[in-house]
Amino acid sequence: MNRFVIADPKLCIGCGTCMAACSTVHKAQGLQQAPRLTVMRHEQATMPVQCRHCEEAPCIKVCPVEAIRQTDDSVQLNESLCIGCNLCAVACPFGAIQSGGSRPVAMANSYDTYIPCSIRSSNPSTSASLRCFGSDLLSWEPGVRSIAVKCDLCEFRADGPACIEACPSQALSIVNDTACANAARDRRLQAANAHPQGAPAFSASACATSACSTATATPVSSDASLTEGSC
Repeated sequence: MNRFVIADPKLCIGCGTCMAACSTVHKAQGLQQAPRLTVMRHEQATMPVQCRHCEEAPCIKVCPVEAIRQTDDSVQLNESLCIGCNLCAVACPFGAIQSGGSRPVAMANSYDTYIPCSIRSSNPSTSASLRCFGSDLLSWEPGVRSIAVKCDLCEFRADGPACIEACPSQALSIVNDTACANAARDRRLQAANAHPQGAPAFSASACATSACSTATATPVSSDASLTEGSC
């Protein structure tokens, strides 16, 4: 199975340290500085959401330039190949892929001169107060090369994902074959400990007692015994 990072909402305090750590380590590697995980809030609960590195990853299937590939036990994205089409973000069932882009130095904030209002603009207005055209996944900013960003499990770090290391409440953990096996064992032990006496109707001693009582109570016909003796 593929590895991925998961969070425990009971431990998460919503501090955003994981996002800051993610952004810092990727920026240091010359990659997009947008964090690869997003802390979501729902009522009183908080929890970061990030790529689950699906076994049959839909993002791999829809990428037209094969910028996303299965690599060993994870799904990795090559930022140099990405063309920013956002198909992977649309296909992701967890919403774990987003667009990120670095704004060039001295880029103008107004595009009235360079991008006139036309049917090709996703937003009919090109006023100076707007930096992007459109909204959500379809938004775009002229002059900025926007590419997809997703969790890469910090494959360039020997210590593993930076978010796990930075989390002050230890709410994040990595899931792999060993972790799944240990979790399954713990659940089996928990189920067994919940009924320490076992189920009497299905215990070995109860079955043996029931078998003996049945054999004793069942009469053996004389004809059957004579036939057996004659044989």
